[in-house]
Amino acid sequence: MRRIITEKEIKEMLARGEDPGSIPADALLTPSARDLLTRNGPDPARGRPPPSADPEPAIPDYEYRWKAGSDPKTQEATRQFFNSPEIARLKQRMCDIGRRIWEKDYVDGNGGNLTVRVGDNLVLCTPTLISKGFMKPEDICMVDLDGNQVAGTLKRTSEVNTHLGIMKRQPSAKSCVHAHPPHATAFAVASVKPPTCMIPEAEVFLGEIGLAPYETPGTPENARVVGEMGVDHQAIIMENHGVITWGKDIEDAYWKMENTDAYCKTIWIASQLGNGLKTFGPDKLQDLIQIRQSLGMDDKRAQLRECELCDNDEFRPGVTCAVPDRIDGAPETDPEAEEMVRAITDIIEQELLNS
Repeated sequence: MRRIITEKEIKEMLARGEDPGSIPADALLTPSARDLLTRNGPDPARGRPPPSADPEPAIPDYEYRWKAGSDPKTQEATRQFFNSPEIARLKQRMCDIGRRIWEKDYVDGNGGNLTVRVGDNLVLCTPTLISKGFMKPEDICMVDLDGNQVAGTLKRTSEVNTHLGIMKRQPSAKSCVHAHPPHATAFAVASVKPPTCMIPEAEVFLGEIGLAPYETPGTPENARVVGEMGVDHQAIIMENHGVITWGKDIEDAYWKMENTDAYCKTIWIASQLGNGLKTFGPDKLQDLIQIRQSLGMDDKRAQLRECELCDNDEFRPGVTCAVPDRIDGAPETDPEAEEMVRAITDIIEQELLNS
């Protein structure tokens, strides 16, 4: 039978200087006994909480951590690592994220790609010419930071170099997601950088969204321009192409893709309402930047002066009129057309009077 420990017994134990850690692990503590142990805090001798204390609530963490210098050195060691249980779990998560971006209409055909860094010089990546909605763990490839494929039966995506361009320059980027979400990609086609200081969550979880100039996908030039922008931006809109986001893990990077498209969609809708776009001030943005930093995310704007924050001068929502400008010196209207309109108007008015 399991022993029941009362508050009185705990008091007597503490008075004798006994370690509460000696209480049997399967013992049942009365509520008052548990409260007494909690009030007395961790056992200083053992540096651990009383056996009855509830565990500290945890935050979900999918980040893959490796020991520096531990990359496999031989082909066989690389094969074993690539097929290890821990890497298998990452492959499955990549397939799950692939399914999610496909179901969200962020990709079509064989579009989009995903990466997860798993070593000093090793990165898992999706293969070329495969729908991200129907990948299997055995489809995933592995490359080094120069883009050379070192494992996997399918050929790696040519656009992995853009991901690597970010990872080489930003050590915190352990995973990247590239997709073509419709609303954010519309900003890319229009070459419009989303404004700031409008939605608190976007400022905290995305920071400032970058706009990278167009370069041919998969080329070293594209890897360079996007990689340079990835140093200070976790979400990057690539002109005439799509979006790439990075995070500490694949889930984090995917969330930022969702955040980016949702933000662009909201800004687009708000810009059509005819009442302008209201922003909160730079002092409020500073508060949000501090929250972002407290969550472990850097923000280059923390170094800016207040007058440099919330600068949306380049954002111009609205429709461009396709009617050509009037030629200087030309009459504003066609006299014959004007005369015809007046004649028709007179006939209609007369008909109405006679009816």
